[in-house]
Amino acid sequence: MPAGLAAARGLEPADAVFSGGDVFNPFACAWERTDFAVRDGCVVGLGDYEGKREYDLAGTYVVPGLIDAHVHIESSLLAPAEYARLVLRHGTTTVVADPHEIANVCGAPGIEYMLAEGARTPLDILVMLPSCVPATSLDLGGARLAAADLARFRGREEVIGLAEVMNVPGVLAGDEDLRAKMDLFEVVDGHAPLLSGKDLNAYIYAGAGSDHECTTLAEAREKLLRGMYIMIREGSTEQNLEVLLPLVDACTAPRCCFATDDRHADMLATKGHIDDCIRKAVACGLRIELALRMATLSAADRFGLHDRGALAPGRLADFCVVDDPDRFRVLRTFKRGVEAVDAGYRPPACPAAPLQARVPEPREIRVAGRGEARVIGLVPGQIVTRDLRCPVDAAGVPDISRDILKAVVTDRYRGGGSGVGLVHGFGLREGAIAGSVSHDSHNIVAVGVADTDIVRAVGEVVRLGGGLAVVFGDEVTALPLECAGLMSALPYEEVARSLAALEEHARRLGAIENSFMYLSFLALTVIPDIRVTERGVFDVRAFEDVALFLG
Repeated sequence: MPAGLAAARGLEPADAVFSGGDVFNPFACAWERTDFAVRDGCVVGLGDYEGKREYDLAGTYVVPGLIDAHVHIESSLLAPAEYARLVLRHGTTTVVADPHEIANVCGAPGIEYMLAEGARTPLDILVMLPSCVPATSLDLGGARLAAADLARFRGREEVIGLAEVMNVPGVLAGDEDLRAKMDLFEVVDGHAPLLSGKDLNAYIYAGAGSDHECTTLAEAREKLLRGMYIMIREGSTEQNLEVLLPLVDACTAPRCCFATDDRHADMLATKGHIDDCIRKAVACGLRIELALRMATLSAADRFGLHDRGALAPGRLADFCVVDDPDRFRVLRTFKRGVEAVDAGYRPPACPAAPLQARVPEPREIRVAGRGEARVIGLVPGQIVTRDLRCPVDAAGVPDISRDILKAVVTDRYRGGGSGVGLVHGFGLREGAIAGSVSHDSHNIVAVGVADTDIVRAVGEVVRLGGGLAVVFGDEVTALPLECAGLMSALPYEEVARSLAALEEHARRLGAIENSFMYLSFLALTVIPDIRVTERGVFDVRAFEDVALFLG
């Protein structure tokens, strides 16, 4: 008789028995005071068992391991093993990751890097293959991945589907290569901000099964009613939880889950991960049991992960222990029945991804013209932008009184030129900020007041070989990102401190909170309304490059 079966029947002792805790059951959204037994990393049964090791959990609450349904690990600025060190402390045992940031820089070797680094940690990093590298046919990053490039990853244990299909126009037009990518996997995630009506029907008909880009309750409700899973997102700047939470009730919770998408290391260190989403949901009035359902079984079911999401016979013994459900402070995390003890920092390998950028001269980023201009309007707590039409005299830029600044994107791959646009909402009164994290092509992006400071900030990023920088005159604060210009090779504690120093310097210059995360999305050509790329201003709705000045 197999050992696990014998242990489940009580004929042999289990490896471990956990007793005395109140166990959350996501099938019923209820609590059970029960013991449970573990053999070979899986739960064999609940009830009265004997084990080789006994864990007394009396007075605590036991919750299945938390699952992040959609995340870009690179956006934390941490290498995968450091990311895992941090989120395991917060009760997360599985993340569903889309490595399209590093894929845009390094191509297929970038995906291989994330898989290899992920194998160094007890955290389960399950990969959805990036569907759109580059994000659109107009974007020029470091790589292009066709269906044939992705097909070789199919069948890998850690690869479970196709990640967010951002090229909505391509899906609706029946693009052949995109269709071939979607046909590779049964599980296909969507990315369709503001899509509605018949075009939404067509997008879902083509195979997209989820969406994490909803910013209004009406948008989320329509997509849910048409059969999509809704991933309620709460990142550093994508803060949709409070607005979307009324969607969730006892009937809809099985179709809703949490995602952090893009969350910097400092936010992970100070506020948490999916545990933070749970606390915020409860603070907004959601029953703790529904929040826990979303954070566990709902996410597992969305991806067909029937080996996790609940503490039930045959499922992984992944769980966290908390002292009070409503406060939800994680005391301990267990992975496959073994406590996840922090083994400390281990330096990561870093993929070679040299910057080939040419730092522009101040004269190259000057703008000329007068009249009505297209100005990128930041939206607080969101990554969508507004297409502001403002009267502008180029000779008066920067216009500090109206908070209209220059935004510059410099080609990092081919030593090409720089595109220039205007942006409202950063708040800088002096100096400049720049970074090599610039979704999705990850060119170098900068915003600033004086052209000389903008050029110096870009130059600092180039000098570092990738990184983030704040510059004002001779004063420079910077964080090197040695791993493909996207992630730091430092321990998460040091990255969080460095991020805090960067933000504090930027705030002294007048910048908004989380300025580097907002900066990183200025060039993202698949989120409305307008963006700036190395080519200049891009109109997302029209899906074309446009002039800075109208007429």
